[in-house]
Amino acid sequence: MKIAIAQIRSMPGDIPGNIVAHKKLIDRIISYGADTLIFPELSLTGYEPTLAHALAMDLHDGRLDDFQALSNYHRLTLGVGVPLKTPLGITISLVIFQLGQPRQVYTKRYLHPDEEAFFVSGQGTLSTLGSKGTLALAICYELSVPAHAEAASKNGAEIYLASVAKTARGIPKAEERLSSIAKDYGMTVLMANCVGPCEGEEGGGKSGVWNSKGALLAQMNERDEGVLLFDLDTQQCQCIGV
Repeated sequence: MKIAIAQIRSMPGDIPGNIVAHKKLIDRIISYGADTLIFPELSLTGYEPTLAHALAMDLHDGRLDDFQALSNYHRLTLGVGVPLKTPLGITISLVIFQLGQPRQVYTKRYLHPDEEAFFVSGQGTLSTLGSKGTLALAICYELSVPAHAEAASKNGAEIYLASVAKTARGIPKAEERLSSIAKDYGMTVLMANCVGPCEGEEGGGKSGVWNSKGALLAQMNERDEGVLLFDLDTQQCQCIGV
């Protein structure tokens, strides 16, 4: 199993431009045999909570159709960050595209207090990926909630993948927490972060992979777009630039 995490520069509110940027990274990873590619939190709009109401999308928005086509054609599972409309309000979600399957959603359950004015917590249609549910998903603040990682471990997850939007200030704390999750639960841990504009600051990048003992295996830098590929069988990582 080969899992890829994207480090992308999403421009605030520019959904068409961000779709093009997503496709560029998808094209970049195809020849490397990845099974799964996950993007950062709210990657399709940029992490801009004040714009979420205007930018929120329906699950079956036609602008997402190309991702399903790419998933089908390349047999690649994709996770794209979207502010999603629901009957209860707007959620922070990963829309999941899988070969020949209806779109599914992983939704952020644990919101940061600063997000509660703009989003609602919710339940998506899935919490894990893989035929045996070996990959547990998390979105940003959730990695700071002990109950979240604990539940993933109890459910048999071997991999914990956090899709985040962290500025440079938030990176050290996130790195420490992710390493602890790996050590405490014996899971391989990945973090997909953004670069570029992020709620008035700059995304801190440094997307990375930690092994099940908490050791950092590989990490991207703080400024460049690209993809970090992790081979679960060999425990090898590869950084792929754009």
